[in-house]
Amino acid sequence: MRAKTKMIHGGITGDEQTGAVSVPIYQVSTYKQDSVGNHRGYEYSRTGNPTRHALETVIANLENGEAGFAFGSGMAAISSVMMLLDADDHILMTDDVYGGTYRLMTSVLNRFHLDHSYVDTSYPDKVEAAIKDNTKALYVETPTNPLLKITDIQKMAEIAKKHDLLLIVDNTFATPYWQQPLDLGADIVLHSATKYIGGHSDVVAGLVVVNSTDLAERLHFIQNSVGGVLGPQDSWLLMRGIKTLALRMEAIEANTKDIVAFLQGHEKVSTIYYPGLADHRGHDIATKQATGFGGMISFDVGNGERAEQVLERTNYFTLAESLGAVESLISLPAKMTHASIPADRRAELGITDGLIRVSVGIEDSADLIEDLQNALK
Repeated sequence: MRAKTKMIHGGITGDEQTGAVSVPIYQVSTYKQDSVGNHRGYEYSRTGNPTRHALETVIANLENGEAGFAFGSGMAAISSVMMLLDADDHILMTDDVYGGTYRLMTSVLNRFHLDHSYVDTSYPDKVEAAIKDNTKALYVETPTNPLLKITDIQKMAEIAKKHDLLLIVDNTFATPYWQQPLDLGADIVLHSATKYIGGHSDVVAGLVVVNSTDLAERLHFIQNSVGGVLGPQDSWLLMRGIKTLALRMEAIEANTKDIVAFLQGHEKVSTIYYPGLADHRGHDIATKQATGFGGMISFDVGNGERAEQVLERTNYFTLAESLGAVESLISLPAKMTHASIPADRRAELGITDGLIRVSVGIEDSADLIEDLQNALK
């Protein structure tokens, strides 16, 4: 089954009892048992819900994994995956990691003695050199947020296997339409499904897919014990979003390429971060491991004052923190998505005050370019 067809026909696609072509929303918490301990597959919706199960089945299908899990947010998904580790374990993470992930590791999980450190995972030699005796997992974000760095997933899988590490890949920016990390050797893939998978700025959710029955059993135990599950209505919204994911990603990428071409010729734009550019350091790897470059662009306009002026003057780019929606969004990472990262750390990474991040939508690209052109004047 090819990718576009899988978006429509993958997983559980309807209701056998009624013939409905859309999975029903099972707005239920409790299920009648035929006798003590004898139920029909569901006993309590924290443990399992038919609508959520349908979503978990289709995301596992899209990522070519063993099992899928749906959580109440991307951060709930990441937190649950981190609970697979023990106190005093060490996790090695991509340096240019999402600000919420950074906050989770430095301000929450550190209190439970989960050790972590950061490394530029686009350099495999640096990754290998940073592995400690107590390192148990390698956490990779590719492309990264907001600098669009690319990590060679297959190379990371080789390193992880050599050192007996769990390889976790945040696939939010690429989506399962463009990139399948499990096929490249990852053990766990996760998404902030709020973004491209939902795609319409109307749901907050997180998804995880694992590559083995052992990990599936362990993560289901954590999901059921901690309880950060996704509700049935939000599960249904994600399944609806998945049906148009392929079409949206193709339209978004076409727009993105037009906008990048415009930015390349603008005198007020000093640096453009987009893996689709031939001179991007990760371009060749992105071409090898993914079938598309996505809809995220970051570009530098020199200073924070100028960047804020641009953000204030756009009409079609909505000033907002999120990404991956049908509408185009624009943000200032230093003061928004990555404000929780200390200023000296941002400077070290290259997240300047003048760095603007845009999430390209499906509007007419000519309108989006005119909007940026006017804002940059």
